[in-house]
Amino acid sequence: MAKKNNLDEEVPETEEVDLELESEEEIEDGDKKKIPKRLEDLPGIGKVTADKIRKAGYSDFRKIAAASPHEFSEIAEIGVETAKKTIAAARDALEMGFETADNILERRKNIAKITTGSNELNGLLGGGVETQAITEFYGKFSCGKSQMGFQLAVNVQLPRDKGGLDGSCLFIDTESTFRPERIVSMAKANKMDPDKVLKRIYVAKAVNSDHQVLLADKAEEMIEKYNIKLIIVDSMMSQFRSDYTGRRALNERQQKLNKHLHQLQKLADTYNIAVYITNQVMDRPDILFGDPTAPIGGHVLAHNATFRVYLRKGKATKRIARMIDSPSLPEGEVVFSVDEDGIRD
Repeated sequence: MAKKNNLDEEVPETEEVDLELESEEEIEDGDKKKIPKRLEDLPGIGKVTADKIRKAGYSDFRKIAAASPHEFSEIAEIGVETAKKTIAAARDALEMGFETADNILERRKNIAKITTGSNELNGLLGGGVETQAITEFYGKFSCGKSQMGFQLAVNVQLPRDKGGLDGSCLFIDTESTFRPERIVSMAKANKMDPDKVLKRIYVAKAVNSDHQVLLADKAEEMIEKYNIKLIIVDSMMSQFRSDYTGRRALNERQQKLNKHLHQLQKLADTYNIAVYITNQVMDRPDILFGDPTAPIGGHVLAHNATFRVYLRKGKATKRIARMIDSPSLPEGEVVFSVDEDGIRD
């Protein structure tokens, strides 16, 4: 349709508007609708942009469909509205709409579990530490959180018939607590070659919360290259507590934490890997009766962790684990041991 200028003369529509209308007609006409198969087929993505986003790690529709518009806009250097259309097209191509629950159940059969080394603890977790989920262990110092991380880093390398995933591990160390010597002793107890086990654990020390977030973002580059099946963050809140102090910084801290946790969950879902995080605690002075211990991170961390387990120290090598929250498992409490060989019953 033509427009009129101030002199009442008809002015033809621009080519850009015509193309946009033509695109809308094609979408409305089921016979003309074209399902994109390559990155270049997505709206707003030309050859140059496609090459750019491939280098950034967005090599298939799954990653684009899971991206946020603002995130993808910066990476592809396109407008936010264009990014929304691109993401929507990728989701349509993957049919990311509603589906029946039986299909979800069938897909969940691909979920695997990593043994903790303790049958009692495995039972509490429904068989072990689950892929496509974030498992959080929190508790006071010396309760066994880091020891569990070391054990999982070893056990994930076991064959599947022995409770492992025959994969490698990414270990984000935020408290300078990673000890390769402990890995060696646990590997020997499992009758595994310590040198081979150490070579399949990729460790990075986070110097602050920004670096921690960046390491999680970079993890995607290593997952397929090194067959990563487990990501460990020990601990999740240490750097955030250090970088953001006082109530004025709380909102910014929680927003960054929320994005960080969503990135970890996206990696878990996309690549069918397990994420294990440890968390610090605080004592609540308003609790007069019962255990005043509470995890750090507030509701943001509570909502993003799939499984929350509270650890307490018992006598000698004994530790008590309590399931605090799970979407499918009941609350419960078990006793296990942390000794020279690692996590045991």
